[in-house]
Parts: sequence; C-alpha cells; structure tokens
Amino acid sequence: MSSNQVLDSAPDMATQLEHRSMYIGGEWVEAESGETFESINPYTGKAWATVPLAGPADVRKAVDAAQAALEGPWGTMSAAQRGGLIRRLAGLIEAAAESLAVIETRDNGKVIRETRSQMAGLPATYEYFAGAADKISGQTIPAPQTNFFTYTRREPIGVVGAILPWNSPLFLLASKLAPALAAGCTFIAKPAEQTPNSTLEFARLVHEAGFPAGVFNVLTGAGKTGAALTADPGVHKITFTGSTATGISVMKSAAEHIAEVTLELGGKSPNIIFPDADIDAAVNGAMAGIFAATGQTCIAGSRLFVHTSIHDDVVKRLAARAPQIKMGDPLEMATEMGPIAFSEQLEKVQYYVDLGVAEGATVTTGGQRPTSDGLTDGYFFQPTILTGVNNTMRVAREEIFGPVLAVIPFETEEEAVRLGNDTSYGLAAAVWTKDVQRAHRIAHQLKAGTVWVNSYRVLANNVPYGGFGQSGIGRENGLEGIDAYLQTKSVWVELTGESRDPFKLG
Repeated sequence: MSSNQVLDSAPDMATQLEHRSMYIGGEWVEAESGETFESINPYTGKAWATVPLAGPADVRKAVDAAQAALEGPWGTMSAAQRGGLIRRLAGLIEAAAESLAVIETRDNGKVIRETRSQMAGLPATYEYFAGAADKISGQTIPAPQTNFFTYTRREPIGVVGAILPWNSPLFLLASKLAPALAAGCTFIAKPAEQTPNSTLEFARLVHEAGFPAGVFNVLTGAGKTGAALTADPGVHKITFTGSTATGISVMKSAAEHIAEVTLELGGKSPNIIFPDADIDAAVNGAMAGIFAATGQTCIAGSRLFVHTSIHDDVVKRLAARAPQIKMGDPLEMATEMGPIAFSEQLEKVQYYVDLGVAEGATVTTGGQRPTSDGLTDGYFFQPTILTGVNNTMRVAREEIFGPVLAVIPFETEEEAVRLGNDTSYGLAAAVWTKDVQRAHRIAHQLKAGTVWVNSYRVLANNVPYGGFGQSGIGRENGLEGIDAYLQTKSVWVELTGESRDPFKLG
C-alpha cells in the first residue's frame, strides 16, 4: 500500500481522522470489503484521513454505473445541455477553490500558494471545454456513387477510466475530465493512493452540479484497484498520468481488450542556457524548473545544460539561492517548498543523490534531509544541485522526481542539442538565448512535446500537451484533447430507394 496502510477496522475515534466515501452511480459508498486505508499528511508524517479500499467488485459496480449513464439520460442529452452542466460545475469549483486547495496540500504537501493557483485556474479549463461541447461536428463527403449521401458523426468513445497522479490530482484531472464530458463520455477516476481526498471532495461538486448518476465516479485504492480498472472490458479508454514503468503496464492491460490509451509519462527534460541569454532570467527559470513543486512534476527541468563560458557563474548563482528557499508548513503562504509527497519517494530521492555521488558527481548544495526545527517529522529534502555530471550517469538519465538538479556543461550548439535529445524521454525542454534564429532552430531540433524559449513550466488549457518517446502517447488540452475522447462513424444513405442487385456494389 506504499505509505498508506490498510486498516482492518474503523480508525480510533480519538485520532479524529476525517473519512470520505467513494462516489459511484451518484451515491456515496464504502468498499464492498469494508476495508479502508489512511492518507498521510507529508508535512507531519501522520495520518489525517481514511478512504475506502476498492476491490474488483467496486470497479465492476463503477463500470456498470458509467455504462448505464451512457445508455440513459446522459447519452440522450444534447451537446449544449452537456456544456451547460460543465459550466455549472466550473462555477462550483470557483466557489470551492480554497477548500480544495487546502485538502490537496494536506494530501501531497504541495505549497498552498501553488494549489491555490491551480484551483483558481480550474474553472477556465472547464469553461473552455464547455464551450467546445457544441462545436463537435462531422463532415459531409461526396460519395463516388451519385445515389448516396455520406457523412460522418463524431461520437463519444464510451466509458473512460482515468488513473491520476499524486502530484497535481485536480489540475491533471481537469485535462482529462473536461474534454471527456464535452465529448459525451462517462468517467471513472482512480486517484493515486497517496492523494485521494481532493478528488473525492471534487465529486461533491459534480453531484451538486446535477450530472446524471454514473457520469462521474471515483474509486479509491492502490495498484490492484487501478489494475482492475484498466483490465475491465467495459472500459473503452484509459487515460493515465504517472511513471513510464506503470504506463507500460497500463498499456499492456488496455491492449488485452483493445481499449484506447492516452499516456502522459515521465521526463528528464533539458533546460539549455547559452552565453547570450539573460542570465538572471535563466537562473530564475532553472530554479522554477526544478525546485517548484519540490521537483515533483513530470516536466521538471532536471537536466541543466550550461555553456562552459558561463557554467561556473550560473552554478554559483544557483548554489547561493537554493539554500535560501524557505521550507516549512505548506499551508503557510511564506513557504516556498514543501515536503516530498510520501516516505517511499523521499527514500528514492536520497537514493539517487547517493548514487550520483558514487558515479562521480559533486553535491554543490543540499543532498540530504534538513535538520531544522519543524522539518524533521515531515518528508522534507533539501534543494540539491549536482555538478560534475555527465549525460551517461544514471542521475542524468533516470527520472528522480524530486528537488535534484543535474548540471552538465556543453561547448557548442550542436552538442547541446545532441545531449538534450540523448534521452529515452521527450516531454519538455527549454532554451535560453537572445538570438531569435537560434531559439527557433533549437526548438525545431529538440525532440520534446513542449519547448519553451526564455521561460519554463508554462501550460494552458487551449495548448496541446504531451510527450515524445517514453514520455507518452497522445495529447491533452486544446482541441486535440477532445479528439482523444471521440470516435468517427461514417453514415451512407441510399437516395433512390430502388431495389438493387445484392451481388453488385454501388
């Protein structure tokens, strides 16, 4: 169960743990087994809530509910009506943004300044796709036979199973759920076992908005719950955000019953600084790229390539600033970096730092857990900069998913591009330069789904997002995000009504 533990019985009431039920078929339910598990607050290292541990029977119940909704009132609703419900949901999210932010921060340790920003932006995502719902259309196609009228329809793919990550549950849910609802699909969300509470709280808003029962369902559990969801033949599409290793398993499971997949997976993104860049801006971008969200983001700029002529200056500036990052209670606005989300991830981060040193890297700053008062109970790790790194080291090739920056020097533009592309991943990249020709030239050469120029970690609901290579399949956000939840039907209408020879075509 990772950092969350199965409870054989109800929690001790003296602990006053909050409890949230699953949402299936428009009702709040417990697991068929009666089992629950704990959510751990990574700031305190202690349990703060319990949720049901869903099993195969619960998964089947959710799939049946989602299928019934497709065949019921949701399936007969017009696109404009769907859009109206999504807009109503957007308004409810706006009103509940603060409480959602607090719950998510308690679950994963992300600082409240960021979760507030994410929740404040969620309504716009739902509004965007609400407006797109009645813009979905097919086309007429001139048939080679003059006695036929042919056209296409864009129809919902069906029941969608979504497996969510623990770093930004509701932010990443929005890029899946909003277009799926606009397309007319029904939806089953399985949040990460470490962070189930904000998704369950969000389900209350869906219920209040008036969506028909079964349109949106939430299952809580661990790996076995997600495996049962991806393997269920009643699920027509799986959308997953998480590690590449798990994504491979998800894809294999979906293939067993020919379900479509959208996978947003890991990254080892190159952040490239040229000597003509605005160094102050580039250092800010490097800091934000790896230390924002405690480095727990797929698009983290974890490989910093710096031209040799400015390498020492950039490292000096980074090393001076990193220890100044204020760690502490993520619910306080003054806190700039919160804890790692759970204990196993903390151990993984420490493992990779130690591995980097063994490989020959130097810890320029950080490299261990802080010992300051107020930080020893939670899963904190110092902002860490590794120098003396080359691109063959495991710390430069494998995703760490923590506040660890590997700095790698380069000599030429060609070398920077070659090293940047020398990875199995391809989620994001950035280039810092004042040379507009170089900026475009390198942006075209870098093999990544998103390339920033003189910026980092900027996303929008109307701009497609996804990766190359082992960073995933498919795109989320933008109009491409709706396409992922639609399938095309071709319709042929015979115009003359004449009796025809059944053994002749046309």
